[in-house]
Amino acid sequence: MQGPRPVVLSGPSGAGKSTLLKKLFKDYENVFGFSVSHTTRQPRPGEVNGKDYHFVTREEMQKEIDAGEFIEHAEFSGNMYGTSKGAVQAVQAQNQICVLDIDIQGVKNIKKTELNPIYISVQPPSIEILEKRLRDRKTETEESLQKRLTAARVDLELSKEPGLFDLVIINDDLEKAYSELKEVLLEEIKKTEESRKS
Repeated sequence: MQGPRPVVLSGPSGAGKSTLLKKLFKDYENVFGFSVSHTTRQPRPGEVNGKDYHFVTREEMQKEIDAGEFIEHAEFSGNMYGTSKGAVQAVQAQNQICVLDIDIQGVKNIKKTELNPIYISVQPPSIEILEKRLRDRKTETEESLQKRLTAARVDLELSKEPGLFDLVIINDDLEKAYSELKEVLLEEIKKTEESRKS
């Protein structure tokens, strides 16, 4: 895998990953890029193939997984999702730092590959605060909220494994969390900006 070192960002829904990433992408325009995931689910209205997801059939995806073309994959509610090596290489080829937003199971799978990313976990200060954040979004039914909280508890428990992450950010103060995130990525950001100049 040539190009800048990718970044794996993990953490439960509501921990604030998206907010942190939005800030990062805004402050360092063109330095970071998202890999486009594959999925077997149907496109939602407005979703563009190759931009939001690579929409594929289960057969196509299984064939590529069997051929070792995927860094990680998982199944949610009957649909397959995954990150292909090609999707990461496409970002690296643009000389961008590839950001992978991945669940804890995916993190463990990536450890078995030669990707060698920087592993970062973004966590809420507590499950209670996470619950409040999710409720404040008003996008969840009670059932989906409970599912997310259960998943978050598992996620936080599993992420305690020593050596799993290079950095764990407890996001109780956005600015502080953001400066911790920037600090760990600074070396890669500099390298990427330098190689742009040459």
